[in-house]
Amino acid sequence: MLRHADWGEADRILTLYTREQGKVRAIAKGARRIRSRKAGHLEPFTRVVLQLAKGRDLLIITQADTLEPYLAIGADLEKTGYASYVMELLDRFTYENESENYPVFVLLTEVLGRIANEADSWLAIRYFEVQLLDHLGYRPQLHRCANCGKEIQPENQYFSPSAGGVLCPVCGKGRPDVWPISMAVLRLMRHFQRSSYAEAQRARPTPEDRAELETLMQKYFSYLLERGLNSPRFIKQIKK
Repeated sequence: MLRHADWGEADRILTLYTREQGKVRAIAKGARRIRSRKAGHLEPFTRVVLQLAKGRDLLIITQADTLEPYLAIGADLEKTGYASYVMELLDRFTYENESENYPVFVLLTEVLGRIANEADSWLAIRYFEVQLLDHLGYRPQLHRCANCGKEIQPENQYFSPSAGGVLCPVCGKGRPDVWPISMAVLRLMRHFQRSSYAEAQRARPTPEDRAELETLMQKYFSYLLERGLNSPRFIKQIKK
């Protein structure tokens, strides 16, 4: 479930990301009643099997069974923040009634499992971000200058959100719409683009690299979405 809203006296409208249909909205009738059998299976960050019927305006949830509750997420406020960030990203980047995107569904279930089970969620989140861009058609150019096309040399570069990738020092110097990117962080992004998660876990970024990549990714998402994200502020408040 990406998000929900109360409807009427006892119903709830859910925005879901599904394996077969991508992002959909459905109504859970009576889900807010204390004795509702469906309510316990329709919690945030829960993977469920649903039976859906076609209603006049919305799909109707007729049955729900939990596959994976990811209990550790709900029991830890920081993990809740990271899971909320994942859901917000996916919700902002997808539209209802698009064709299914099975790789994105798998990516979502995998990152929730990693947030739940790993002590440090940083790598899981950064890997999810890079892979999500890839699956949704926003893969940044990281090996050649996005302006002149020349191969990137092993030195600090610039990142251009409008060009969708890295600019060499010649093309990026003096431009107001670019951000500096160190070679260490550029290598991290390349590594996450081409690697499985098991391979990505071999990376050993410094605290400075982690901070730089996190800031760059959030700025890039804000540029693509044309608005800031809410959950990063919540995560920062928790960490304080």
